[in-house]
Amino acid sequence: MAIKFQYNKTSLQVLEKQLKIRKRTLPIIKSKESALRVEVKKCRDDLTRLESELENSITRYDSMFALWNEFDASLVRVKDVSLNVRKIAGTRIPVLDKVDFEVAPFSLFSRPKWYYDGIGILQDLARAAILCEFTTAKLALLEKARKKTTQKVNLFEKVQIPGYEDAIRKIKRFMEDEENLSKSSQKILKSLLEQRAAKKEEEAAES
Repeated sequence: MAIKFQYNKTSLQVLEKQLKIRKRTLPIIKSKESALRVEVKKCRDDLTRLESELENSITRYDSMFALWNEFDASLVRVKDVSLNVRKIAGTRIPVLDKVDFEVAPFSLFSRPKWYYDGIGILQDLARAAILCEFTTAKLALLEKARKKTTQKVNLFEKVQIPGYEDAIRKIKRFMEDEENLSKSSQKILKSLLEQRAAKKEEEAAES
């Protein structure tokens, strides 16, 4: 990224101010990036665990396949999913609060006794699947925030800060050269004036 500037004091002051802001902000962004990395790892581990638990639960109930054929899955449906929002390293992340189910009425006389257990199992599996989905969404949001923060760190650290420092050096070098040139010109002018004055004094003395 090319830093636009002019070779004057005003431009120098603007650049120095921008550089100061970025140097002060960089540690904060780095800290945020570090926190997000930790949260991403934690969330990824949680998701792996939840998916494994869900898979194990499904496998465990495979032995009841014959019974599940008799079960009416339409009796249970998700009524509502309650969410909260939590800030993680400055990023708003939805958090699953609770899942409410609605169970349709059924006759205890015309259904097997294990139906109540079946409803409980189905609710547990649905809850676990929903939690997996939300954890996946949470991971995606955290990853996006981490990547964005990493890009900002790299922009500040590798592009903008060196760019501002280089521009400031160029302006200072130019102003120093200009000042040295001005001093040299003044010295030359002073020397010429002194020579002229001395010559006039000599001419006046001779006459």
